[in-house]
Amino acid sequence: MQSPIDSTPRPLDHLAELASENGYGDAPALVLRSEVFNHDELRLRVDRLAAWLSRENLEKGARVATWAAKGELTCLMPLAAARAGLVHVPINPLLKRAQATHILADSGAVMLIGTASRLRSLEVDDLTGECVLLEEQAALDAAKEAGLAHGPSKADPDELTAILYTSGSTGRPKGVMLSHANLWLGAVSVAHYLKLASDDVTLAVLPLSFDYGQNQLISTWYAGGSVVPLDFLFPKDVAKACAEHGVTTLAAVPPLWVQLTELDWSVEASSPLRRLTNSGGALTIDLVRDLRGIFSQADLYPMYGLTEAFRSTFLDPNLVDSHPTSMGKAIPFAEILVINDDGDLAEAGEEGELVHCGPLVAQGYWQDEERTAERFKPAPPHSTYGGTAVWSGDRVKRDEDGLLYFVGRRDAMIKSAGNRISPQEVEEAAIATDLVQEAVALGIPDERLGHSVHLVVRGTKNENERAELAKLLKAELPNFMQPRVIHWRDAMPLNPNGKIDRTALYRELSQ
Repeated sequence: MQSPIDSTPRPLDHLAELASENGYGDAPALVLRSEVFNHDELRLRVDRLAAWLSRENLEKGARVATWAAKGELTCLMPLAAARAGLVHVPINPLLKRAQATHILADSGAVMLIGTASRLRSLEVDDLTGECVLLEEQAALDAAKEAGLAHGPSKADPDELTAILYTSGSTGRPKGVMLSHANLWLGAVSVAHYLKLASDDVTLAVLPLSFDYGQNQLISTWYAGGSVVPLDFLFPKDVAKACAEHGVTTLAAVPPLWVQLTELDWSVEASSPLRRLTNSGGALTIDLVRDLRGIFSQADLYPMYGLTEAFRSTFLDPNLVDSHPTSMGKAIPFAEILVINDDGDLAEAGEEGELVHCGPLVAQGYWQDEERTAERFKPAPPHSTYGGTAVWSGDRVKRDEDGLLYFVGRRDAMIKSAGNRISPQEVEEAAIATDLVQEAVALGIPDERLGHSVHLVVRGTKNENERAELAKLLKAELPNFMQPRVIHWRDAMPLNPNGKIDRTALYRELSQ
């Protein structure tokens, strides 16, 4: 039986101390390609990295960005930056120069630590202000020579400790501000409802720049378990790592699950798995059936979340077979309300907006009061927590048993392979080439990706220039943002207000 859940937040860097406090100090904590750190060694490495950061004389609250693949630096920096009183800004390694430049400028990062190739991709004009560039290995070497910090920080749990950038339906990615308490209680919540234990091994396949990806680390360490970071090229690499490391916990998004179910899993790879967790899109009934068939001994946890409030709901594994399309109920520390169009609590079966209340709600968008005011609003009067709530924009229904079901989104954001993609960002990249006059990016349903990006443009009729558009987009946008199809038009359909009729284009392309 699990112990009662502890709702008292602590500074995030205290996670490095927990396993030692609970007697698991000599158990594996981080399994890298060339070495393995136990929890005592993890604590030491975090302390040294924090000590080096402190010696760099950065102001309290300064933003330090990382732009590298999964490894010692990217895994330890969330805790080390917190211990040093800094704010960590992880940049997805899949992003390219334009997106990284925006994040650095918007966050006001004073230091960027990354792999040499990524740093070389930046141009002098890309950097504004005083942002020091440092190669990943140089930072790790400097940390080894540093002394120790003064142990766990005494930070106020409500202080800002991380900014995670996420795409919205319009404009450039926006930075979601997360406090120590947000991340700490998120770790406690997930570790509790997933029933994580000190002998669990989590394969971290999701990007650490995502809230879901970062939580792979901190929820596992909260429970005293170990994490195996993996940047994979092929789905078979995931199965191979599961067999090699005796993985018990695997988190993925639906498109990856589809690819994994197409593999021939060995007993060595599948049998150690105790739990599968899904977010970033709904599982289909067929996919649930396939996962339950391959991993019959593992609990399957469908989940729903949004970066602005971390995670909102999960479905009890015992209900997956009978309610495969449900989002479940609220996770610990989350209060989920369904508010109808009249502003009242929706009745059972009535559609409404999902509103997330409670201590997992983020602090808003970094230096963006206008967009913060649109999403972060006072909690409905029906809320137990009160305060600020996240009004998700997602339409849901709650059944008679309290289970939630996703209906749709109000905005035009594209979700493809678990990535949130801003249509406007794709459109701006196309128009910036000077090859098109108008551009509309749409997410068209796709069995493997959830949605694939289709780009409708009006522009040149020159075939060579049309081919050039695809080449330029490949240079400017990360792979997951690339249009699967570019549709050329002589004219765009217009609605009665004279604006491009996106609904008509979507209807045409989705047939």
